[in-house]
Amino acid sequence: MKVFITGAAGFIGKSTVRELVQNGHQVLGLARSDANVAAITEAGGEPHKGSLEDVESLKSGAKAADAVIHLAFIHDFSNLERSNQVDRAAIAAIGEALTGTGKPFISSSGTLGMPPGAMSTEDTQPLRNMGTFSERVKAADMVLDLAKDNVRSMLVRFAPTVHGKGDGGFVPHLIDMSRGRGSVLYTGDGSSRWPAVHRDDATVLLRLALEKGTAGSVYNAVAEQGVSMKDIMTLIGKQLDLPVKGVSVEEAAETMSFFAHAISMDGPTSSEKTQKELGWKSVQPGLLADMEANYF
Repeated sequence: MKVFITGAAGFIGKSTVRELVQNGHQVLGLARSDANVAAITEAGGEPHKGSLEDVESLKSGAKAADAVIHLAFIHDFSNLERSNQVDRAAIAAIGEALTGTGKPFISSSGTLGMPPGAMSTEDTQPLRNMGTFSERVKAADMVLDLAKDNVRSMLVRFAPTVHGKGDGGFVPHLIDMSRGRGSVLYTGDGSSRWPAVHRDDATVLLRLALEKGTAGSVYNAVAEQGVSMKDIMTLIGKQLDLPVKGVSVEEAAETMSFFAHAISMDGPTSSEKTQKELGWKSVQPGLLADMEANYF
C-alpha cells in the first residue's frame, strides 16, 4: 500500500516509515520544512509538502494514498486547547477525503485518560471529565465514528512512555527537570504506574493494524502494563546522583507544573486483546533497561 503519514519526520514517524518500507509498502510523509523533507527521504519515504494546519495538504495526501496513519500532534503544553483544535480539524479533513473509500485510517491517542487504578483494556472507555486530558477523547471519537462512513478507521492508544534512542517525550523532560532542580520527585508513595512501549515495537503494531486491523477497533501500544513512578524516578536519581523523594502533587506542581499531575496518574494498561487480534508481540528492551542504556 501507499501510506500517507502525518508526523512522518518525528520520533515514532521515522521508525514507522522504515518499518513500512522494509515490509513492501510505500510512504508519503507530510513535511512542513526542509529538515522534515530530509528526515523522511532518509527513512525511505517520499515527502509531501504541507502541515497539520494546512487542511488542503492533508486532503491531497489522503486522496493520493491507499491508507493514512495520523501521528502528528502539536505538543505545546502552554496552549493545549489550540493543539487539540488543530488535531480535530486535521482529522475532519482526512476523514472527508477518505469517506466512502474503505481505506484504512489509523490515528494515535494515549492511555493516560483511562479510569485510574484499575487495569485498562482496549474496551475501557476513557474519562470525559478530565479537562485537557479529555480533549483528545473528542478526536478519538471522530476517528472511530468514521467507520460508519465506510472508512477502515482504527485508534492506536500509545503508552505515555514510547521510549528508545532519540526520545524527546515525557521521560527526557523528567530527567531535565530533575537535573535543573537538583532533586528527583515522585508524588505520594510513588506507586502510580505508567505503561510503556519501545518505539520499534510500537511501529510494528502500526504496520500490523494497517495490514490486519478492523474498522472501529482500538489497539493498545503497550508492552509493559505498568512501571512504577518510584522505580522510574529512583533510576533517574541513581544516574544523576541526586536525592529522590516523595512529595504531594501540589508541591511537585510548583516546579513540574502539568507534569506533576501526569506522574500522579495510575494507569496500568493491558494489550492482551491487541496481541491476540494482530499477532503482535514486544521484543525490544523494557523502559528501565532502555533508560539506563540510552538516556543519560
